[in-house]
Amino acid sequence: MGKLLTDQDIQEDILHHFQRLFGLRIEAVDPIRKGWLNLKWKVETNDGTFLLKQYHKERLKKYSIAELKHVYQIQNYLHRHSFPTPKIHTHGTDLFLQSSGGEYFIVLDYCSGNTVNAGKLTDSQMFDLGYYTGKLHYILNNNFSSVHHTTAFQPPLREDRYSYWATMRNNVLAQNKPHLEPIIEQQLKLLEIVNPEAFITHRTGLSHRDLWVDNILFQPDELAAILDFDRMKYDFLTLDIGRAVISGALDGEQLKVHHALAFLEGYRYFHPRETGLLTKSLKLLWYMESQWWLDTELDTRKGPPKRFVHEMLWLSEHLLELEDMLNNQ
Repeated sequence: MGKLLTDQDIQEDILHHFQRLFGLRIEAVDPIRKGWLNLKWKVETNDGTFLLKQYHKERLKKYSIAELKHVYQIQNYLHRHSFPTPKIHTHGTDLFLQSSGGEYFIVLDYCSGNTVNAGKLTDSQMFDLGYYTGKLHYILNNNFSSVHHTTAFQPPLREDRYSYWATMRNNVLAQNKPHLEPIIEQQLKLLEIVNPEAFITHRTGLSHRDLWVDNILFQPDELAAILDFDRMKYDFLTLDIGRAVISGALDGEQLKVHHALAFLEGYRYFHPRETGLLTKSLKLLWYMESQWWLDTELDTRKGPPKRFVHEMLWLSEHLLELEDMLNNQ
């Protein structure tokens, strides 16, 4: 069995390789404590400031390296066309680098700005987020053709999802967590009303698929950068809308409707008005993510997953009120 590497070991290996490849003198290193498993560092050099992102081997199992390289090429295209996202630097033609110790990493421009806590975006920040989400969808789907004709998320049939929640109800009882049973029962009740077949009419195309507050920088009220395109695939565009809106506008138990509408106003700079777009987006988000977060561990999650649990609980409780709440927007 090989030596178990510490974060410090990995940092030294990657920084040494970065220095050797790019011929830069490192002047300061500051670890960035965000994200799951992957390590990141702000690295100041004699020729500017960069962000180095390591890909943890367990996280990397979820991705195709070929697909990641394609995503990086698209991200650099966006950067060249003045979209607010960091440039990924190449060594030769390679965007995805590997250290002598076998660690995969990328080198990006460091973007100034700050993340904002979930639910705490201002009206102007939500407008900007809507504007750049709309611009992102416009650029991606007018300049890149996808070989995929099926969405990454395939909405399960109602009977399949019903079977899943019935099994989950048995699981929470088997684990002696009867306090979670009403939450699972609520998912079953919603399935009797929500028609999953309606989701297949949503617009599709290349989507970011991870538009939540930790991947968005502001400076101070203007959007400075959209980060982390790793999950980008052909999917329902409404999932980006739903994820951005719930992340930015759900403050405690209140969805700040004016903020959600500000997002929609920005989005419409690039896309025609569509009746019920916000409502449809949030319903599809619930249908996909409720299965991810509402399980036997929902009462023990911490960090970002705890926030995602809260969002799904809120949507479960208010799903049938969304149309009136958002004035059919």
